[in-house]
Amino acid sequence: MQTQSQLANFIDGKWTNATAHGFQDVKNPATAQVMTQVPLSPAQEVDVAAQAAARAFKDWRRTPVGERIQYLYRLKSLLEANKDELAAIITNEAGKTFVESVAEIARAVENIEVACGAPVMMQGINNEDIARGIDEHMIRQPLGVVAAITPFNFPGMVPMWFLPYAVATGNCFILKPSERVPMTVSRIFQLVEQAGFPAGVLQIVHGGKEVVDAILDHPLIRAVSFVGSTPVARYIYQRGAAAGKRVQAQGGAKNPVVIMPDADMDTTTRIVADSAFGCAGQRCLAASVGITVGSARNVFLEQLADAAASRKVGYGLDKATEMGPVITQESKARIEKLIALGESEGAKVVLDGRNRKVSGYEDGNFVYPTLLDGVPAQSEIARTEIFGPVFSLMHAETVEEAIAMVNDRSYGNAASIFTTSGATARQFRYEVMSGNVGVNIGVPAPMAYFPFSGWRDSFFGDLHAQGFHGVEFYTETKVVIERWPREWSRKF
Repeated sequence: MQTQSQLANFIDGKWTNATAHGFQDVKNPATAQVMTQVPLSPAQEVDVAAQAAARAFKDWRRTPVGERIQYLYRLKSLLEANKDELAAIITNEAGKTFVESVAEIARAVENIEVACGAPVMMQGINNEDIARGIDEHMIRQPLGVVAAITPFNFPGMVPMWFLPYAVATGNCFILKPSERVPMTVSRIFQLVEQAGFPAGVLQIVHGGKEVVDAILDHPLIRAVSFVGSTPVARYIYQRGAAAGKRVQAQGGAKNPVVIMPDADMDTTTRIVADSAFGCAGQRCLAASVGITVGSARNVFLEQLADAAASRKVGYGLDKATEMGPVITQESKARIEKLIALGESEGAKVVLDGRNRKVSGYEDGNFVYPTLLDGVPAQSEIARTEIFGPVFSLMHAETVEEAIAMVNDRSYGNAASIFTTSGATARQFRYEVMSGNVGVNIGVPAPMAYFPFSGWRDSFFGDLHAQGFHGVEFYTETKVVIERWPREWSRKF
């Protein structure tokens, strides 16, 4: 574990001390210990990285795809061999439990495995004799220099939504990780070094908004990927698109789960509790609103309250811990303020997670599981992304009413239904306006073979992360129409 040190950028194959305006403390959210400092790099560091990437691209794009993925195979093996160390770093800087952190690394590895299918996924198409004696081909070519700006809640997984697909398809990649959780990426890039990637193919530039704006404005950077809140995602999309870049910007969420009367309540309660309070609610697919239908209301509320109250809260490296802290003191204060808002708007606080301390970790950013019942459908709390361990309950009399409540909001990241009726499940998945749909699934996270399909204010762009969408986002199509008359060749 690094303590009281300063992290460096990784540019052109070398660890480089930033010419920073300043440094920001990186604190363990459970202990409040300062573990390291991250540089707030100036815009010129982005230019240095972009220039290095542009130089590296000239040879990297000519490297056969079968050779490019060999570097990814080596990185995959290194991530697997070091998964426990990486998981401990994630727990210490992001606050989640060790088990959750290990699972995060597994999902990161899964994306590398899928990206290693690039020799097949980036194949083109062709037609002979599209006209008499004329053949036509569509081929995929890399964009050049691309970048990603990633969030605090999954410091190991989210960068791998982008990095493997970018480099497998022949691009050079710049990563700006969250300044709240820079240690995981720094360790991963030490493994990148061991994997032997050529200088300039993969780079890190640490920093804040100045680095973000420099990425969005830089003429050499052709595409930008982002995951974060909706206001920032909209900003990233607008500014990046105005500069002529491809942009995929994943925004916020307010993910509803509909509980039908015929659902298996024991299983449903366990799954929903894990979704709502796993990772302290700090994931973009966490269940945050429950809509009970008909007679499901009372039994589900009682069972969920019991499940939430019994969840063990503490430091993520303690084996008994089932839920860790939120990321910062500012996040804790914001979440507790939103709980108070919900109460003032008429919701009943069935389980209150405010002002709780964990023995031995009194300075930690802990908010205990919180349950709000009777949340008015048109209230601010019903529509605001809390991004914490707070679950709001509403009620509907029919599945049609529940679907209308799901669709009457600006977000469209995920929505789930719990039922034993196939007809009800089909109606829900057909009519609900959400990009990721779960049927008896609490966290409908797509496997890496499928795109992470946010809709509406949860996503800005056209092509999502992962799978074929990732390959398409990082390549552009070139159509070649060619004729080779035999009589021409006889002249030479």
